[in-house]
Amino acid sequence: MKLNELSDNPGAHKNRKRIGRGPGSGKGKTAGRGMKGQKSRSGVSIKGFEGGQMPLYRRLPKRGFNNIFRKKFVELGTGRLQTAIDAGKIDAKKAITGEILVEAGVLRRVKDGVRLLVNGDLSAKVTITVAGASKGAVAMVEKAGGKVTVSGDDGKAEKPAAKSDTSSDGDEASA
Repeated sequence: MKLNELSDNPGAHKNRKRIGRGPGSGKGKTAGRGMKGQKSRSGVSIKGFEGGQMPLYRRLPKRGFNNIFRKKFVELGTGRLQTAIDAGKIDAKKAITGEILVEAGVLRRVKDGVRLLVNGDLSAKVTITVAGASKGAVAMVEKAGGKVTVSGDDGKAEKPAAKSDTSSDGDEASA
């Protein structure tokens, strides 16, 4: 067997349809586009057009609300965490953060933080800092002897609470 003797199986490679190459080709003249009109031209996009009638997507009322400031968390299952520890990608003795998970290749990116969820078993004793965790995941980590720290929205330390004005001067003046 030589390189010049290699070939595809019969019927494995089909030639492309050459349109607009004369009447003898069977796809000449209109090139398979039919006759006249907007759709026979190139660059046409009239997908929602209903002939001047108010289109369906405008007749129906708008529903719901899309919060553009919503936090996008990356989900991390307990089973996936245990698999990474078993494979030696993560050291269970050290504290685990979102950046360590990305470096180990467990997560692709952190986005607005990591949320720990129950999805599989966890037997390793770990200390993990995440932006959020389900009650079941916290219970599973604590059952294994570990600790979950739920920090601020991006895995950093939690922001201090806003100071509330508890002075009585304002109350007496209004009374």
